[in-house]
Amino acid sequence: MAALTLPRAAAHDAPTTTEPAPAQTAPSRWRHLAVVAVPLALLGLWHLLTAVTGVFASYQLPSPAAVWAAGTELAADGTLWTHVAISTQRVVLGFAVGAVAGLAVGALVGLSRWADTLLAGTVGAVRAVPSLAWVPLLILWIGINEDSKVTLIAIGAFFPVYTTVASALRHVDPHLVEVGRAYGYRGVRLLTRVQLPAVTPSVVAGLRLALAQAWLFLVAAELIASSMGLGFLLTDSQNNGRVDRILLAIIALAVLGKVTDSLLGLVERRLARRW
Repeated sequence: MAALTLPRAAAHDAPTTTEPAPAQTAPSRWRHLAVVAVPLALLGLWHLLTAVTGVFASYQLPSPAAVWAAGTELAADGTLWTHVAISTQRVVLGFAVGAVAGLAVGALVGLSRWADTLLAGTVGAVRAVPSLAWVPLLILWIGINEDSKVTLIAIGAFFPVYTTVASALRHVDPHLVEVGRAYGYRGVRLLTRVQLPAVTPSVVAGLRLALAQAWLFLVAAELIASSMGLGFLLTDSQNNGRVDRILLAIIALAVLGKVTDSLLGLVERRLARRW
């Protein structure tokens, strides 16, 4: 559909000033400081409770310096980067498969009353199954390999996308759909040109929830006889009593989750400008 444009005379009369408002500079600086304020405060409190006051023993909560030393040790021989790369690869693959499937099924249920009647109840029941409950079945059906791990992560990523897409498409403005049909859009073209752009914020919110869920399901996936990955590092460190490496794995998962979520945030801003 054609975008609305200003008449030429009005466009010439419109102000052309593009300089940012000076009042926005200071708040933006404060926002940047606020982003790091809480992590730095937590780091300082952690150091105070472990290295300074000794409230927690080292076998309960190692100091930040001890965790840093553990990370340096694993990074020096490349083990840490291997764990990070393998876990990231599993999450990206599982997220991609689950998001595509969730988008397809969510669109079907959201646009078709018959599909809603047939599938919504069953999918809602399956959504309530805990992640660890899938592990024995996936080992039995697929085997102890990468496919079973990626499948479990895909299951975790599927439901947030499915739920948000199906719910959002049910509430698309019917007048907008009628305008799309007046332009000759039907079926897939109507979905991709009119309906999905109309629910872009909801779709992206579902994708961000799905990505977070994929990282949550990663640890359960790496319980399937893994020998590498951050989930394996967690369980192996627990078995060996290395609390410093347990905290290192948790921090790595948190940082990776935030970085990937920020990348989706960039995509969301691009889509918001386009639609």
